[in-house]
Formats: sequence, structure tokens, C-alpha cells
Amino acid sequence: MVVDKHPKRSEEPVWWGLFGAGGTWFAMISPVTILVLGILVPLGVIDSEAMSYERVSEFATSIIGGLFVIATLALPIWHAMHRVHHGMHDLKIHAGTLGKVICYFTAGFISLLGVVFVCMI
Repeated sequence: MVVDKHPKRSEEPVWWGLFGAGGTWFAMISPVTILVLGILVPLGVIDSEAMSYERVSEFATSIIGGLFVIATLALPIWHAMHRVHHGMHDLKIHAGTLGKVICYFTAGFISLLGVVFVCMI
């Protein structure tokens, strides 16, 4: 067996890392966020004063809150765009490098918009 002593480096681990982080975030954090903000607060289980504009704005402008908002926007989109990129290949749509660039540029752009949004608050 011949071992390549100088293998070509791949950027694929970066995309798979973002894919995994986005999938984990979307599977574990997003449902809890939806449960709290979309169900428990409107039903009155959680006091709506706890979700007042002032409190939410204060949370979103803190470091932890800002990172939470950015991660909630950015990580699932990286997951989705990685799925789209590989899904096209599975469907025999070979977009090549252009498809990869479009998918990851879209994810990067939305992530950047999330950072800009948090910085503008």
C-alpha cells in the first residue's frame, strides 16, 4: 500500500464542522426557543412582562445575548446550505464549484447580516 506523504489539504472539515454545529443548535436550542417564545409566553404560562421589550433588548445587547442571537441565525443557515450543496449532488445536479460558492456565500452573508443586526441594536 502506498501512503501519500503530502496529501492535499481540504477545506471540507470546516464546512462539516459548521454543518454539525448548525444541526445541533437547530435540534436542541431552537425548539426550546420556539417553545418559550411561541407557545409558553402567548399562553400566559410565562409572564409576558418577563419578555418585555426592555428586558429582551437588554439581553440582546449583552455579550451572551448577542452571541445567542447570532448563533440562532447563523448556525442553522450553515447547516441548511451544506445540506443544499450536498443534496444537489445527490439529485445529480452537479453545480461544481459555483454551487459550492453560492451555497456557502449565502450562509456567510446571512451570518454577516446577523452580526450587523446585533451590532445595530
